Amino acid sequence: MPEPLMNPAFEYCFELRCRVEDALPLGGGVPGEGLHFARVSGGTVDGPRLRGAVLDSGGDWWNGRGLMVTLDARYVIAAEVVDGTAGVEVVNRGIWRADERTFQRLVEGEEVAEQDLYYRTAFVFRTEHPELAWLTESQFIGYARAEPGFVIIRVFRLI
Repeated sequence: MPEPLMNPAFEYCFELRCRVEDALPLGGGVPGEGLHFARVSGGTVDGPRLRGAVLDSGGDWWNGRGLMVTLDARYVIAAEVVDGTAGVEVVNRGIWRADERTFQRLVEGEEVAEQDLYYRTAFVFRTEHPELAWLTESQFIGYARAEPGFVIIRVFRLI
């Protein structure tokens, strides 16, 4: 008989606070739908495994269809290391979706709890700094939420 499958376990590593500029539509059609670009223009990285800054260095290409958005973000963070800072390329893809009622609450300006939205991301990190090799040797997921002008993502390593 085969061994039972492992249950996933996660380690909280850090929180990204990415400043995101207003989206620029990259096509026509219905407002809020189709392909858009939103520049990532700064922010912070803070947590038990990593600290640093999000650089003004990239953006998020997102595609809206109805109540679902697919996200494809690329940017660079300057991570604190023993000898100063080291660059880390971030590739972050994800999905944002809401039901009709929650979306209407958002449109009306209500605050919506993180649990009411599905806003999840998956990361790939690239760096050649030996102190940060752990970022390139594991899979990472994020739980995201929006605040005015920011996307905040809590980043977890799949153990």
